Amino acid sequence: MILELLIAQCPTSKVLQDLAAKIGLNQVRFTPKWEDCINCGLCVRICEEQMIASAIGFVNRGNKLEITTPFDKTSEVCRRCGGCIYICPVCTIRCEGPIPVNVLCGRCQNTLQPTCIDVYDDYNCWMGLKSECGTCVTEKSSNKKEEIK
Repeated sequence: MILELLIAQCPTSKVLQDLAAKIGLNQVRFTPKWEDCINCGLCVRICEEQMIASAIGFVNRGNKLEITTPFDKTSEVCRRCGGCIYICPVCTIRCEGPIPVNVLCGRCQNTLQPTCIDVYDDYNCWMGLKSECGTCVTEKSSNKKEEIK
């Protein structure tokens, strides 16, 4: 149910779609919101704990919760390292791009090979052609991925 809620929040996330395929999720019972953040806090943690910058953080509470810089101004302590973008599960867009037709991808559920989450986690959908990303494994594309890797 938690994964259904996360996918309803941001159906364009490749990481969430991979997890859904891995556990065999067939449908999402919640209305999709098509947001661009799931408020997981990974970006806040990497900025604070690994980059020792604390350039971003949570503001507000409840349904107004968001991640931003202090006072919504350009942060002077941000190093522009890209760690927040690297760790974000929403920043890797699934095969259909930012405006997919369906909430769930669905192509990964019947493949014999596991989803790319264990093997191809550094291969982003936007780096390949449609249905050649890490989740949409076919015989043709799996040979190309071995060459890429």
